[in-house]
Amino acid sequence: MVISARVHYACLAMLELSVRAGDDAPVAVREITDRHGVPGPFLVQILRTLRSVGWVQSIRGSQGGYRLAVDPNEITLLDIAEAVGCQESGCQTGTKTTKAGELLQRSWEEAAEASRGVLERVTLGDLVERSRHGDETMFYI
Repeated sequence: MVISARVHYACLAMLELSVRAGDDAPVAVREITDRHGVPGPFLVQILRTLRSVGWVQSIRGSQGGYRLAVDPNEITLLDIAEAVGCQESGCQTGTKTTKAGELLQRSWEEAAEASRGVLERVTLGDLVERSRHGDETMFYI
């Protein structure tokens, strides 16, 4: 599975909204772009997609922005990847299939399935919890 910039940025945005889910104030696009280096117009497109899925609410006006509309424990990283159009890419070598090539192809497929399994298990709630408890492997928001 290839994690595109679109998927990465969508996960960053959803994580930012999850961490700030208890706040009354919506999160402005500018805050997310400044904090995470996501290009603004690209982020707006991603947030529109997430809003159309029903995970994000948009609030208009000068004090507007975005808010998480769902429980972070209900959304996995795989859910987000699929919502914003993650394409699984099978590793095709384009060469004549041999016994060794078939063995390698099965290994690539197993690796893709393993990565999919990890993304399917990790929820936004898990990541929020890790960030609050100082998990060394977690980036800090």
